[in-house]
Amino acid sequence: MDDAGILDSLFREAVSAMDAGEVARVERQLAEHPRLVRDRLDSPGPWLRDKASGALDGFFRQPYLLWFVAEDPVRNGRLPGNIARVAHTIIERAKREEVDSLKEQLDYALRLVSWSWIARECGVQIDLIDVLVDAGASPHGNPDNALVNANFAAAEHLVRRGATLTLATALCLGRYSEVAPLAKTASDREKQFALVLAALRGKAEALKRMIGLGVDVNRPSENLYSHGTPLHHAVCSGRHGLAGHAARLGRVLPTRKEERCRCETVRSDRRLPSREGRMTLTFMHLPVKGSSGKERMFSSGTTMSFRLGV
Repeated sequence: MDDAGILDSLFREAVSAMDAGEVARVERQLAEHPRLVRDRLDSPGPWLRDKASGALDGFFRQPYLLWFVAEDPVRNGRLPGNIARVAHTIIERAKREEVDSLKEQLDYALRLVSWSWIARECGVQIDLIDVLVDAGASPHGNPDNALVNANFAAAEHLVRRGATLTLATALCLGRYSEVAPLAKTASDREKQFALVLAALRGKAEALKRMIGLGVDVNRPSENLYSHGTPLHHAVCSGRHGLAGHAARLGRVLPTRKEERCRCETVRSDRRLPSREGRMTLTFMHLPVKGSSGKERMFSSGTTMSFRLGV
C-alpha cells in the first residue's frame, strides 16, 4: 500500500472512532500515528468519497482530521454527545506535536461547526464552539455563517464569545437598535448580503428595514447564494407571505409566473425545498392601476410556481 493509501486507512479508522465518541481510542490512534493531526487527506477512499463526493471537490477539499467533528458535510446525520471532548483531544495532541497549521485547522473547523445543522440538532454546537474558540479559533464572521443555516443560538453565542456584530447578524437576531449605526458604515456589498440573509431566514421586519435603506430586492448578493435574488430567497424561506411583503415594499415583481430558483446548497439546510419538483405559493402582486385610476393590491389566490433544481 502506498503512502496515500496508508493515510486514508488511518483517517478512516480515526474518523470511525470519532463518530462513535470513543475518546480513548482516538487518543491511542493519535499517539501511535501523530501524522493524523498534521497531514491533510489528499486522496480519500470510497468510505468518504461515496458520502461526500461533491464537498471533497469544494468546501471540504483535503480535510484535516479536526474538521470531521462538525459533521458538515453530512455523512451520518448525527454526532456523539461527547464530540466536543473528541475535538479537545485532537487539539491537545496537535499542540503537543507543535503543528504549524493548528490555527488554520481551528479557524476552518469553527466555520464548519457554525454551519452545521447536525451539530445544532444533536445539542453539541455550543460546546464545540467553546472548545474551538478556547483553543484559539477566531469567531469573527461566524455568526453570519451560523445564520445561513438558521443556527440562531450559535450566532448569539459567537457574538458573546467576541465575534464582531455585523449588520446581517444584527438584523437576523432582532438587535434592531444596533442596525442603524451598523448600516451607516456597511458597504453596499454588506448591505446586499444582509438583505439576502434576512430573506433566507424569513425576517420580515429585517427586510422592511433594509428595503427602507434602499437595498435592492432584485439584486443578488455576490457573497451568498448568488444564483437567486433576495425575492427568490424569501420564497425559499418557506414564509409564504414574505415574498409578497418584499415585493410590495420594494416595488418589484418577477416578470413571469414561472421563475428559476436554484437551491444549490440544499446539502446544508434541510428546510430548503428539495432540488426537484414544484412549490406553489400565494404571491401578493404589485399595486396596479384599477379602472378608477387608483392603485390597488390584488392576490385573489394568484400562485407562482418555482421550479427548483440545479
